[in-house]
Amino acid sequence: MRDAKNRFTGGVPQRTVDGLHKAGIDLIRGHARFTGSQTLSVDDRHFTAEAIVVATGAVPMPLPIPGAGLVIDSSAFLELAHLPERIVFIGGGFIAFEFAHFASRLGPSGTRCIILEAAPRPLGPFDAEMVARLSAASAEEGIEIRCNVAITGIERAGKEFIVTTADNQRVTADLVVHGAGRIPDFKDLDLAAAGIEASARGIRVDDRMTTSNPRVYAVGDCAATIQLARVADAEAQVAAEAIIARRTGQESHTAMDYSAVPATLFTYPQYAMVGKTEKALQEAATPYFKSSAHGLGWPTYRRVGLHSAAYKVLADREGQILGAHIIADNATGIINTFALAMQNRIPVADLHRQSIMTPYPSRESDLIYMLAPLLA
Repeated sequence: MRDAKNRFTGGVPQRTVDGLHKAGIDLIRGHARFTGSQTLSVDDRHFTAEAIVVATGAVPMPLPIPGAGLVIDSSAFLELAHLPERIVFIGGGFIAFEFAHFASRLGPSGTRCIILEAAPRPLGPFDAEMVARLSAASAEEGIEIRCNVAITGIERAGKEFIVTTADNQRVTADLVVHGAGRIPDFKDLDLAAAGIEASARGIRVDDRMTTSNPRVYAVGDCAATIQLARVADAEAQVAAEAIIARRTGQESHTAMDYSAVPATLFTYPQYAMVGKTEKALQEAATPYFKSSAHGLGWPTYRRVGLHSAAYKVLADREGQILGAHIIADNATGIINTFALAMQNRIPVADLHRQSIMTPYPSRESDLIYMLAPLLA
């Protein structure tokens, strides 16, 4: 699997460089930092630009734990020649869940993965009820999730690692993996020299991706927005259109809208969501109607032996979809349909009617079952 992954990704950097050259874009290698509102230095070279885009991404979050140097990050995990039997993941987010599912299926027989989460529950941005169902499905694959865990240290004992916690637990593992998330990577850019405001969440931007310096834009994981690849692509398009509009003396009419951003956990089953969680609607006192079910026995799941499929669809009084949550073996396709419906304000009744002739059997064909309870 590692070798296949490297064959797939190995040529990406050079193809990217070739694409830049083909498009007539100069590539300047080196460490960049701001020296003024419109000026940069790259090592010993200096540049002035009408517009500057910061797209420096994110890096693994530093772990304030004694022995953190013994922990490997996601990149190192994907370069392992073999998977050990006992793996501890620090943090209960995307990385920990996806890698734990990866290891539970591709590791040796009897592989045991433990996720240690400091918060009361893992996957905080996701719907609590659906996370509980995904956690139950994870447990069936030998993945244990422990919450409210404060790690106090990591040490090596021979070939083993021992993770200690504030309540005097000692978890023994063959490998400890950093799954506690990533933070924006801009600490060496000297943003202050350009008057760019930023926090631990990222660089502050408006809906045109403009920073506090009107000549500088920030997109992707370095911005204080949502850290997802396709969100970065959308932000880059918005920033590019804003720059072009400014150069031509026009007003940019394209703005970022984060109300219908789909997100998927590539576990098995997958968990995908778009829009609001049920708790968020309750906290905002937003009236809603709900269609939900779990342990789905629909033919699409019976034929592949998946018994943990579940869904939750939330809609308002006018039939507009407020949120959708899917646990399935192909949740990505279903959630994209819900995302498009939200972005184009297609009400439940219309979406149900338009989905009747969806190719069957497919996960998307199950949309009519999910939406039917909301038609009454």
